[in-house]
Amino acid sequence: MPTYRSKMDKIKLETQNISKGFAGELTIKDINIRLGEKELVSLLGVSGIGKSTLFNVIAGVLTPDSGRVLLNAQDITGQAGKVSYMQQKDLMQPHLTVLDNVALPLFIRGVKKSQAREEAFSHFKEFGLEGAEKKYPAQLSGGMRQRAALLRTYMFSRDVALFDEPFSALDAITKSSMHRWYLDLMGRIDMSALFITHDIDEAILLSDRVYIMTGPPGRLAHEIIIDTLRPRGEEFRISDAFMGYKRQIIKLLS
Repeated sequence: MPTYRSKMDKIKLETQNISKGFAGELTIKDINIRLGEKELVSLLGVSGIGKSTLFNVIAGVLTPDSGRVLLNAQDITGQAGKVSYMQQKDLMQPHLTVLDNVALPLFIRGVKKSQAREEAFSHFKEFGLEGAEKKYPAQLSGGMRQRAALLRTYMFSRDVALFDEPFSALDAITKSSMHRWYLDLMGRIDMSALFITHDIDEAILLSDRVYIMTGPPGRLAHEIIIDTLRPRGEEFRISDAFMGYKRQIIKLLS
């Protein structure tokens, strides 16, 4: 599996000096992020520091006051629909089957329904959703709903995805299971991901790098390289390396 350094040979997403404010007050200031090919990078910081504002700028939902967003070296600043964005709530449509929920990005793009369903269904086994295609969201467990939401995100764009605390609503046991599944999946698909979390353990376990955001206004104060190859098993959680990263991050956040 490639190391962090080789992943940075090809930059998929980059923000250049992004600043954004509201009512004359800066929320985020001079944010510079680089995301390499097939890289997982977490953004860690206290609530209200501007992480979601930054994601909305990257997703094109908000236009920055200054700075640029580049996707594959192309300027996409203020352009929605260029990167996938999975928010904290799964936003599954209750009246649609799981298959149609997953295929929704293709429907919106104008793909014929039969073709869209076939394309979406082809990924159900890989995403651990086999047998769930005719069910409705209310019939799924929390973990299965998140798998479906992640597959829908993947159907929107397989290049770069933004994840805003996708596992925060899950109980501890389900969350741990989802972490293992997510790491395994991300090792098999060609997707680069930025990941918002408040969970230090989650950030260390999932990430190639962790950005520490402080403020106000929100700014990137530190970058931690998690120099342990993925996928990482449960033994990594109790390793000296893991505890060393955790102590370092706690100190930087305090």
